[in-house]
Amino acid sequence: MTNSLHSLFHAVATAKNEHQLRMRFMDNISQHFGVQRWGIYMFNENNSYSAVEVRGMPNLENFIELYAQVGRNVDPVLRYITERHAPAHEEMVLPIGGWKQSQLYQNCCAYYDHEHIMTGPIVGEGKLIGAIHFARIGETPAFNYQNIADLSSVCIHLSASIAALQARQSSHIFSSSLSDRLTCREIQIAELVAKGLTNKQIGVELWITQNSVKQALKRMFRKLEVSSRTEMVVNLQDILNSDS
Repeated sequence: MTNSLHSLFHAVATAKNEHQLRMRFMDNISQHFGVQRWGIYMFNENNSYSAVEVRGMPNLENFIELYAQVGRNVDPVLRYITERHAPAHEEMVLPIGGWKQSQLYQNCCAYYDHEHIMTGPIVGEGKLIGAIHFARIGETPAFNYQNIADLSSVCIHLSASIAALQARQSSHIFSSSLSDRLTCREIQIAELVAKGLTNKQIGVELWITQNSVKQALKRMFRKLEVSSRTEMVVNLQDILNSDS
């Protein structure tokens, strides 16, 4: 793997959201693989496109529509990565000379001079959630084993980064929904618990009795369905203003 790929790995790993991740990928990937056209396609639960980013393609809307209508269902490389969750190029999945005889080439890629294609999987929760598509045009060499190895590494990093972003988003939504169950006073108490204060110290801070703090915590535990102060803080960590 070329060392320059590590800058791409860092760029996608530090993206703040999925849109930024896709943009960083699209801006930095082509130079590593010597491709003239490249794209990232994300799928929803119905296996339709939820997001599409493509570069280098003339008449982009026409291509996306054509590929969706007559290309995707007969794409042997996409079929391979769907079944195996591993990257591939056309010479890996078709017999010698089979590329230009394939339905994908004749019905779609031939119109755009795609001499060679390579696709990599983006996976999550045990299924294909997206795909990276590369195309070389004109008199260009075919993709080789090193390209496949590098693309495999890229797919691993993309999949891991997307999973981390989705987990972070889910955690934030979960914590926010939990916080909706608490009153403003109860959130104040939770913030002080997160700072490590005892019931007595919380009472002094909020000008209430120690027993009031104890009873409030019991109500909060029931609302949040937790059994300890630590569990409560962990579940609310995304919305607590803790300095600890």
